[in-house]
Amino acid sequence: MSSETLEGRLRAGRFAVTSEVVPPLSPDPQALLEKIRPLAGLSDAVNITDGASARTHLDALTAAGILVRSGIEPILQLTCRDRNRIALQSLLLGAGAQGVRNILVLAGDAPSAGDQPDAKAVYELDSKRLLATARMMRDQGVLPNGREIQGKVDLFLGCADLPTDADPASAPDELQRKLDAGAQFVQTQFCMDVAIARRYIERLARHGVTERAFILIGLGPLASVRSALWIRTHLFGSIIPDRVLERLEHAADARLEGRRICLELMHEMQRIPGVAGVHLMAPLNEAAVPAVIGEFRTSHAEAASARSPACQTSPARDAPTPDSESS
Repeated sequence: MSSETLEGRLRAGRFAVTSEVVPPLSPDPQALLEKIRPLAGLSDAVNITDGASARTHLDALTAAGILVRSGIEPILQLTCRDRNRIALQSLLLGAGAQGVRNILVLAGDAPSAGDQPDAKAVYELDSKRLLATARMMRDQGVLPNGREIQGKVDLFLGCADLPTDADPASAPDELQRKLDAGAQFVQTQFCMDVAIARRYIERLARHGVTERAFILIGLGPLASVRSALWIRTHLFGSIIPDRVLERLEHAADARLEGRRICLELMHEMQRIPGVAGVHLMAPLNEAAVPAVIGEFRTSHAEAASARSPACQTSPARDAPTPDSESS
């Protein structure tokens, strides 16, 4: 992976590709690194999930720290589900101590969705309040109770959004509240429909969102029709159109076709003004992600030069104004 940070790449107007890894159910760092190494030099940053699907894995901050020490830039997913405000504030300090700058704030899946459904959820803070807390710690150097922090907490804050095909005139109020709270980049749920992605971005642009935050559209190499249907049914807000299902169904090699579809969509998204990058997810098909990114890099040998000037402008989002769940 290059020495350029994710934030630096986005601010320079270069199309970013991020990916996602679920830490293993193992205390062995090598078990994590075996999953991560194929992405080194390809993915601009790698999301480390935090108790994804309400299931136990190696804790996300520990995993993110291992990535930093291995020269791979992590995006630490931090959920509101499992911790009160004291624990969340401590984890943000811990992220700073380990050199983890990128934080994606999420509500987190309810325990009822996981394999220990009787577990107690916390949710003392929602995603907007956690974003506001993180921004205060970074920009003012204090906790919400006024206690002064020793040293600088250097964070690049993100949130999630659903790429809904809403009325173009309707304001994206929930997303705007997250930006008001401190979000600087946005990763969306799966949106494997270019027309919907274009309308979604045009709507955000109409309401000034693309001037305030970097938007990365969620995509992924689908392994099969069955996998695609599972994602569409179980991952709320995922958009996978029927024509994608039909291509997978009629392909001689569904996994290869899934990679082709993902690659095509990556190129299409790069041509949409206001799309700052893509975020690749691949439930049960993580091994396909490095190959897709590699093909994209090869076919585009630094595609930023081919993008229109409108796509290359870098919005001014140093520290959105105050306010204070979402995905």
